[in-house]
Amino acid sequence: MQNAGLATLGLNWRYLAFEVQPKDLREAIAGARAMKLIGLNLTVPHKLLAFEIVDVLDESAKAWGAVNTIRFEGKDEQGQWQPLKFFADDVPREIRSHGFNTDAEAIVLSLQEDLQFKVKGASVLVLGAGGAGRVAALKLAAEGVAALFLVNRTASKAEAVAAEIRQRFPGVAVSADYPKNPRADLLLNATSLGLQARDPSPLEETRFPIRGAKFVYDMIYRPAETPLLRMAKAAGCRTANGLGMLLYQGAKALELWTGQPAPLKGMRAALERNVYG
Repeated sequence: MQNAGLATLGLNWRYLAFEVQPKDLREAIAGARAMKLIGLNLTVPHKLLAFEIVDVLDESAKAWGAVNTIRFEGKDEQGQWQPLKFFADDVPREIRSHGFNTDAEAIVLSLQEDLQFKVKGASVLVLGAGGAGRVAALKLAAEGVAALFLVNRTASKAEAVAAEIRQRFPGVAVSADYPKNPRADLLLNATSLGLQARDPSPLEETRFPIRGAKFVYDMIYRPAETPLLRMAKAAGCRTANGLGMLLYQGAKALELWTGQPAPLKGMRAALERNVYG
């Protein structure tokens, strides 16, 4: 996806994947800065760790408490911090790491573009209150949902996210449980259940029948259709998987590094080829 975007933009860059253990993350970020890399993307479990490591946090990272994108920046002749892209080969010695979060915005964009779902005023049931579930719930609250229902295997995690939402977004009705009336405009799966064929359902169907949701969104994108989405389709729900979220968070990261609009069409095509063959 990113290399397709870079090629379309005519940039002689390469996007590469590296496996880094959590205990080595600080050293890895320092090494990338020393090598004058343009930037980094981070996946779990590094997003929360990086929040404490980067030199400066963008408002997006502060708002959601996680960093999934780093942009390295240098000081120009006027003493202003600029992305390394703007220094060509004359990169200054003083470089800092700037942390961003592009996940939250990507969730809402994918819901709008892939499901034509209107967030404002909706009722949403979120399965999972870990890193992805927490960011999704907070972003949905910020976008003006009317009601949020948070369900997690460890109930205390759902309670903690619910308490945070009550404090930050008091206008949103939030509960750390399934809705008593089993109805919601959107059911969003932010758990990893569905990645493996033998996984149990993330949804307690005795508490919430799938037909109680008008829209069902699963953050998992491989497989393309999880058992949850298959069940939702059979029940007549409108469905989408997490491929759009992956696309939009990556596109925003590319824009942060390059200062140019991301070529979404080509990036989506490359992503679909890579993920689905």
